[in-house]
Amino acid sequence: MKPQAVNAPPPRQPRMTLAALQSGKLQRPLRVLAYGTEGVGKSTFAADAPAPVFLCSEDGTAHLDVVRFPEPQTWQDVFDALDALHGEHDRQTLVIDTLDWLEPLCWAHVCQANRWKSIEDPGWGKGYTPATAEWRRLLARLDELRDKRGMHLVLLAHSQVRSFANPEGENFDRYELMLHKQASGVMRQWADDVLFMSFEEFAVKGESRKAKGVSEGARIVRTERRAAFDAKNRHGLPFQLPLSWEDYHAAVHAGSPADAAGLEQKIREAVAGTDIEEKALAAVAKADGDALKLSRILDHARAMKGE
Repeated sequence: MKPQAVNAPPPRQPRMTLAALQSGKLQRPLRVLAYGTEGVGKSTFAADAPAPVFLCSEDGTAHLDVVRFPEPQTWQDVFDALDALHGEHDRQTLVIDTLDWLEPLCWAHVCQANRWKSIEDPGWGKGYTPATAEWRRLLARLDELRDKRGMHLVLLAHSQVRSFANPEGENFDRYELMLHKQASGVMRQWADDVLFMSFEEFAVKGESRKAKGVSEGARIVRTERRAAFDAKNRHGLPFQLPLSWEDYHAAVHAGSPADAAGLEQKIREAVAGTDIEEKALAAVAKADGDALKLSRILDHARAMKGE
């Protein structure tokens, strides 16, 4: 008996072709990582996002009238909540409050899967590698919600002060995410905007010449990295904003090309009569209406003036 002929599979059609090229900016839901000191207003900031649903500890939102999942007790509970959000609902933003509260659940899951007594059982630092893989799995599931359900993603975390090993000089202390460094790195890379939230404080020298901290209670958001803290943004945000979702959201939309003329005017006002005016205006011309580049020029001009 002759063997039956097997039909050959159809030829593969590659997706990556010149005909499939796209151009222009993509308008997509936000991926925000916001962290800061206790009581600064992280949860209140997220509660003002469009139709939020909160996942995590209820303690931080007990004073807020928000929609929330039951407090997760296991790492699987977190993924069950994400599965539920693929069903029909009216929520537009998922808020995880907070990542550092979730971290012990991640570690417990990894330890159970590997029969470890603690995350340090496999040897110094080795247990955090599979934990980081779990964080990546979580972020992939969050991106599914963003892509398929169009939800904004707001991840909150506390801050802590750590010593920074400075390769260019003396070491110094800075604010960082209250997460293991591997997990922290993955989170910062994933987020479109990393926002550092704090109270506005000043150092004032008294008669004894010893500086003391002074705060007027203003709550602010920083959007770019400095020696004292981590931050970044992909939306051409100003370096500092008031701590509110309304101001943040307005700044995101102000970074669109439609606002380029307004940014150019602000730059001209900022550098008028200064010794950097000529260079700044040359940079404006070179930016050719790119709002992100113009925003960076404006921030640089203000920094040069000491604002």
